[in-house]
Amino acid sequence: MLEGIRLITFDLDDCLWPCRPVIRRAERVVYDWLRQHAPRVTETMSLEAMWEHRKAFMRAHPELVHDLTLVRLRTLQEVMARHGYPLALAEEATAVFREARNQVEPYEDVVPALEVLRERFLLVSVTNGNAQVERTPLAGLFHLNLTSAEVGAAKPDPAIFRAAAGWAGVEPAQILHVGDDPERDVLAARKAGLREVWVQRNGEAAWPWLEHAPPRWVIRDLEPLAAAV
Repeated sequence: MLEGIRLITFDLDDCLWPCRPVIRRAERVVYDWLRQHAPRVTETMSLEAMWEHRKAFMRAHPELVHDLTLVRLRTLQEVMARHGYPLALAEEATAVFREARNQVEPYEDVVPALEVLRERFLLVSVTNGNAQVERTPLAGLFHLNLTSAEVGAAKPDPAIFRAAAGWAGVEPAQILHVGDDPERDVLAARKAGLREVWVQRNGEAAWPWLEHAPPRWVIRDLEPLAAAV
């Protein structure tokens, strides 16, 4: 499986760590911060209302959806202006969120596997999210970290894979992509000419189109990758 591979790209959220609890905790941290620093906001908007406001903004501005940090900042600026607070508070609240967003807990298999793989391959993280890898427990394990905000497009757009390939000086066929999402990872990598690994940590059912053209490799954790080295 790893023959001819020079670069391995990894998705982050729900592939290397559970995402939902991290986001929920970070949202709560920001909301509690707003209670203290912008109480008029929390007096009139629930946490759910702020989320609905952000979703409405994304529907109105699809051109910004690849940059979730900017989306959060812009929506917080709107909220601050509406409630008579300086826009600088929106930047502070965004920074609070990002700090909490980086407090992830990798799955137990992740660090040992990455340490083994890093000795033989170039490793690049590629994510549509806004975690800052060098501020997480995975700091120093990747040779490069790329986000959709940096490349200007979110997966399944191939831009992030092209950026990784260009940085490494390799062809798509020399890249193995590891991810959990059937469309944004498995199918996107396949269409971009990469080899694909589908990580099914929760035993998800296969998507219909994958039944006829299954991924090259389906795994429940990263141990098989490390064992293949």
